[in-house]
Amino acid sequence: MLNRIVYRTICFPRVMDIIQAIIIGVVQGLTEFIPVSSSAHMVFAARLTGIFGGDPKLTTATMGVMQLGTLLAVITYFFADIWGITTAFVRDHWNLMFNRRKMRFSGTDGNRPIFLSEEAWLGWLIVIASLPIGVAGLLLKDHIEGPATKNLWFISIMMIVVAVLLFFAEKIGAQRKEMRHLGLTDALAQGFFQVMSLMPGASRSGSTMLGGLLAGEKRETAARFSFLLSIPAIGASGLLELREAYKILPADSVVPLVAGTIAAAIVGYLSIWFLLAFLRKNSMLIFIVYRIVLGAVILGLLWYGLIEPSVQ
Repeated sequence: MLNRIVYRTICFPRVMDIIQAIIIGVVQGLTEFIPVSSSAHMVFAARLTGIFGGDPKLTTATMGVMQLGTLLAVITYFFADIWGITTAFVRDHWNLMFNRRKMRFSGTDGNRPIFLSEEAWLGWLIVIASLPIGVAGLLLKDHIEGPATKNLWFISIMMIVVAVLLFFAEKIGAQRKEMRHLGLTDALAQGFFQVMSLMPGASRSGSTMLGGLLAGEKRETAARFSFLLSIPAIGASGLLELREAYKILPADSVVPLVAGTIAAAIVGYLSIWFLLAFLRKNSMLIFIVYRIVLGAVILGLLWYGLIEPSVQ
């Protein structure tokens, strides 16, 4: 253990201070839940702060750990919902096992087993919707952690593509479903669209809300389910990166990482509150326009050679 710490300290100079980490954490908290692409903003934040000299593995590990801050934010904000879903899930399945209730299908859309309450059914929908990204994340882990995911050409194009898709989803989506109306179609739609968030620039929240809108959900419903769906995705990603970070990050990165993670948690909580309040009365047009403008600006800077597409 002592030899490993000495090795890290010698081989890695102090390359991330508390201010740099807080900046990264604030950007993480702001962009994780608002559909503007956290990857694009985090890449720029990492470049501007100069952490780790642009090393993609060290930068990815740092970002992954700070995701735990946004995980804390969403768990705190939806604690009552999470508690209700968990207790109902255990209760309903306990009753099924020991009371031998027969499974029948009922509910508002005819697709909820009658022995399940709405909260327990929502738990199953979260599990089902989490499977696609779980499988894809394991299969593409090496690619996700590689330098290709920090390439600004791809990021900027994806920002624009998802913005256009969100615009059409806003126009053609029925926007009538509330949380109690969610079924397998909604879980599969948002689950498979969440896989798209593995592509840098797509945005996890943007992709899942896109799937929700196309499935006929109201904006706020799509956002709420997206946030609940983020818990297993962010949790798994953050814990995997925490393990990786322990192996490769410098020993003196602990305090900055903690500071950045706390900043991500605070700002992430405020971002959730803002977006849900905003979507009750407004469309996502402002985020769509922002994505297109920022994507176009990045493409222009790349085209004229004013910025490098990736850090070598």
